[in-house]
Formats: sequence, structure tokens, C-alpha cells
Amino acid sequence: MWGGVPAPAAPTPAGAAVTVGPESYNARQGAGATWTVGFNGTYTGGANTAPAVSCAGNGGGTQQALVVSATGVSVPEGSTGAFTVRLQAQPSGNVTVTSTAGAGDGDITVTGGASLTFTTATWNTPQSVTLGAAEDSDRTNGSRPIVVASSGLPSVTVTATEADNDGPPTGGAAPALRVSGNRLVTSTGSTYRLLGVNRASGEFACVQGKGMWDSGPVDQASVEAMKAWNIHAVRIPLNEECWNGTTGTPSGAAYQQNVKDYVALLVANGITPIVEMHWSHGQYTGQGAGCSDTAATCQKPMPDAQYAPAFWTGVANAFKGDDAVVLDLFNEPYPDAAANWNATAGWTCWRDGGTCTGIGYQVAGMQSLVNAVRATGATNVIMLGGLAWSNDLSQWLTYKPTDPTGNLMAAWHTYNFNSCSSVSCWDSQVGAVAAQVPVHAGEIGQNSCAHDYIDQVMAWADAHGVGYTAWTWNPWGCSQGNVLIEDYAGTPTSTYGAGFKAHLLTRNPTS
Repeated sequence: MWGGVPAPAAPTPAGAAVTVGPESYNARQGAGATWTVGFNGTYTGGANTAPAVSCAGNGGGTQQALVVSATGVSVPEGSTGAFTVRLQAQPSGNVTVTSTAGAGDGDITVTGGASLTFTTATWNTPQSVTLGAAEDSDRTNGSRPIVVASSGLPSVTVTATEADNDGPPTGGAAPALRVSGNRLVTSTGSTYRLLGVNRASGEFACVQGKGMWDSGPVDQASVEAMKAWNIHAVRIPLNEECWNGTTGTPSGAAYQQNVKDYVALLVANGITPIVEMHWSHGQYTGQGAGCSDTAATCQKPMPDAQYAPAFWTGVANAFKGDDAVVLDLFNEPYPDAAANWNATAGWTCWRDGGTCTGIGYQVAGMQSLVNAVRATGATNVIMLGGLAWSNDLSQWLTYKPTDPTGNLMAAWHTYNFNSCSSVSCWDSQVGAVAAQVPVHAGEIGQNSCAHDYIDQVMAWADAHGVGYTAWTWNPWGCSQGNVLIEDYAGTPTSTYGAGFKAHLLTRNPTS
């Protein structure tokens, strides 16, 4: 059925039987969908008995199709990227799936998994297709379609985009990043700061009945609006349970695909995505609580041991091989508040997790989440926010988790109402950390429509090699404070947004 109207079909008479086949536009239906078939006929004598009806199709009644993990993949120059393929339904026999590079950037090739075989037992086990991008010096970031096909099935196209490593992006894909000393650098060793905005709603819309992005666009036009502000980084808050599929609409695979598509779009446009866990599971009603819910409907003091490791295993698997994507493990920890401001208890909980003072659920410490990411083979740069809602970095270096890749950096949040909101505090706390590891101010803002506070923050950050992403690229009205835009076309709010845009237009991520 389509809008309550029987789906048209093409009948083929064959003696006493009439075969009804699909038209091109209704041949594929999702799991659980139905077709309604009716007919008009002319009766001439004889017995008038009800016709016999049978249905033949692939996959035992479920329409067969090719399923890919992403329709856009970033391939770092001189390295590889990948996506996976599986079948939608169990076949009656072996199915061969080929992946072929179409016309486009000749540097991109299929280096593994060009021909895959799925059996009746392995049809739903994802198999990898590996793409390579040749090392060169042209500083271009072309793309190439990879056509995934199998006999008798509609093909699927995956767009592969080369992430050039010969210098900062000039209209091309975002660069692969790594940590070198106290700097974030590209693959060629050029210093790179993350300068941009937060794009909120992935954390709350799915659990508030607002879909995925709170009705806001995440298309090319919306990205062009960001680029007009000279934005080079976008922080994307996510909901742990919506990603894991334990709650929310959309949830699970649908939610994940929305995130993957947006990340791929940003990377292809030269913008670094910072993927972070914002809202998570676990009931907390102590000091600083945002809600009393067990579900992921507000900011909790620490990630939970029950679901957070699975979240980060899934996210890391989704983006490993694409080091243009940065992973921010937890939005704003505040285990110190839960422990009645006992700093030792707070920092110990932050790193080690387990049973933490004042928190009624088992906590996943930052070390366990770093381990979960690295166990997938992902080498992406990882950010870790400190205590006091990521405003306190005073003992970050002392409790820094171990990481076999060395790709850890500190995340810092600063608003005018935080305790560490002065140059002297920034010098003593944040500056001490920034002297040893890269620091990124994941959220900057002020609870008014002015920009005097963030002007001070940005001036200090620029002088100390610290990046920043302002809250927030959502048109929620300046009266709430911290709102950058009036609309998704990028019209800045009169003072706060206009001030931030004016400053950002003078910045370069390599300076």
C-alpha cells in the first residue's frame, strides 16, 4: 500500500494463471511492508470460484537488498578507509557482491573486498570493503563512487572522498589528525586547531519525540552556512541509549546512520566532526542532578558501566580508519559534586570508575572507555573533559589514562558562571595542561546575548594554541543566551553570534 492506495502492478497472463509483478517504483519494500493486489475481470459461465493466490520473492517473503554501513566514506591519503556490506534477508544460495570504483578521483581504489560471497549462514554478517587513497602532492580532495552490486539486486553507491594530507584543507576534506606533544597535528605534522561550533539536538531530540535533529537541516546547504562563518570543527552531542537502540526514536541502526551520514558530510566539506556522548543511562538525584530519570534524558555525573562501553565500541567501529573524526568521551563529568566536592574521590572516580561516592550506579571510568575505543583498533584522537562539568583541569595530568596510541587530549568547558572563569585560573590550570597535551575548549559561552566573556576566552585560547567550539549552532532565540544563530541559513544573533562570527572569520586552524 502507498498512501492507502493499492500499489499498481504489471500482470502477465499465462493460461489459467495470472502473474502479477511489481513496477519499477514499488519493487522494493521494507521488512513488514505489504502489497495489496486487486483486479477487474469479465466472467463468462462455468463455476465462479475464488482464485488461488501465491507470492514468490527473495528472502522467504522479505525483499532482498544490499545493506552498507555508510553511503559516504573518508579515505585518508596514503592510508585506507572502509565500509561494510551485508544482505537484508537470507538467500536460498550463495550470493556474490562486487564493489567497483566508478569515474572520479583515480587516487581512490578498492584494495580489499572487491568480491564478497555471502552464504545462507553468513548473509547477515557484515564483510568489509577496504578503500585506499594513493599518496601524492596535489593537495586535492576528490571523490569517487564505489558501486556495490549483485546480480538481480538494486546496486548501492558509496561515495569515497580522499582526505588530503599535504596541508590544510582548501575546500577539500577534513585532515586526518593525531597528537604530537602538546599539539594537534595533521599527518604531515602541521599544527591544527579545532575552531567552530556545537550542533546540539542529537542528544535530546530522540528522547523528546523530536526525531533526530530537532527538525533542523543537516544537509549541504546547512554546511555551506557554517563554512561562511569559517567554521572548521563541529561538535556533535549524542545520546547513549539512542545510539545503542535501548530507547528513543529513531534508535539503534537508524540513529547511527543519521550520525554517520552527518559526519561524512562534514568531513567531505573540510570540517572536523567531534563526536561526543552527552546524555547517558543511570539514575542520579544528588548534588547538581539534572533529572531523576534512569534513562538518558539529562546530563549525568559520569558514564555508566552498563551501556557506555558498548556505545564507545560501536562509535569507534563506525569511525575507525577515519582519523579526521575526533571522539569526545563524555560531555561534562561532575563526580566531585556527587562526592560533596572531595577532589580525590572525584578524580579517582573519573579515571577508574566502579563504585563512586554519591553515585548509585556502576560507573565507567575514562580508562575503561579509552580501552573500549582502542580495543576496536581505532586510532582516532580522544578528548577527555575534566571535573566540575569539564571546567576543572587541575589534576587532569595526574589522573590521565594510559593510551597505547598517545592520542589523548584534554577537553575544557568555560562559561562566565563557572568557577574557573578568569585569566589567572586559565593560566594556572588550563595553561599547565596545554603545555603538555593539546587542549580544546569544547564549549564556550555566556548566559547573556553579549560576547565580552567569550572574547576574553578566545583571545587567551588563541595565545595558548587552544581550540574552541562555541555553544550553540541552533536557532533557539538569544534570550536563552549562548545561541549563535537566528536560523539555519547562518544569520547570527545580534551580539553573541555576530561577535563570535567576526572573530572566527579572522582565524585559521593552522595558526
